[in-house]
Amino acid sequence: MTKHEIRLSVHGTEVRLSCMSRAGQGLPLVFLHGFGSTKEDYADIAHNPDFAGQPFFAYDAPGCGESWCSDLEKTSIPFLVDTALAALADQGIVRFHLVGHSMGGLTSLILADQEPGRVVSFIDIEGNVAPEDCFLSRQIFLHPHEDPDMFLEDFIARNWAAPYYSSPLYATSVRYKVRAAAVRGIFESMVYLSDNGDLMEKFLALPFPRMFMYGDQNRSLTYLPHLAANGIQLAEITRSGHFPMYSNAPEMWNRIAAFQRQAATALEPWPAAQSPAQPVTDCCWRAPALNRGPESNG
Repeated sequence: MTKHEIRLSVHGTEVRLSCMSRAGQGLPLVFLHGFGSTKEDYADIAHNPDFAGQPFFAYDAPGCGESWCSDLEKTSIPFLVDTALAALADQGIVRFHLVGHSMGGLTSLILADQEPGRVVSFIDIEGNVAPEDCFLSRQIFLHPHEDPDMFLEDFIARNWAAPYYSSPLYATSVRYKVRAAAVRGIFESMVYLSDNGDLMEKFLALPFPRMFMYGDQNRSLTYLPHLAANGIQLAEITRSGHFPMYSNAPEMWNRIAAFQRQAATALEPWPAAQSPAQPVTDCCWRAPALNRGPESNG
């Protein structure tokens, strides 16, 4: 596994991505991390014998971890999708297995919807597919603050006290893993897309194997039976909430490995991509009349 940096220009915004990757045989696994997390959430793949020799690629999203962005106010889910496409092009990655958590799960879903012929399989780790998934991002409306730094500090305090596995562990590191100026655009776009972006329909329509992974504390998500009834493989991770990579990493990796083995047997043929879907919005996030919706119980 090597750590490296790539420099990109995403619609005129300069970005430097801190990446980790490994060369190998076969199609790579591409990992997109969640809000307040980094590429290192997935670093253990380098030591896991179930993935020996398999190439992979992960990076810190703009405004997160060790990556840099010249204009943090441009950050949003559409911007992160365009960044992902630019990073894949820079690395020469054409087809790949996709794994995304939370914010990265939503980014992955929009990417897969736009480029279905390039994605071989998709593991969505509690990425947004419905309005009830905005239990973190909707806080930008439920607990607003004009000062981005103060909003982030209050967000940290609320999540540290949340009664869920790994919430204190997650919360205590957020201030070191995300820039406060990047939060509003990311959270507002996550809420808007969850409320108005037909995410469930997009997820169910993807023409390749899909898994939805969730912690057992979140088994009350109302749409889980609907996913199962429509061919989505469910993976409930025991003794876990929203962060299985912190609470129960061995089980998370076991389920990822088992799904990868299944997906490999179904690699061909899958329907070829039709013309790419239209982007969700322009790359620079300008939210129209946001529907804030009710507070989530997620």
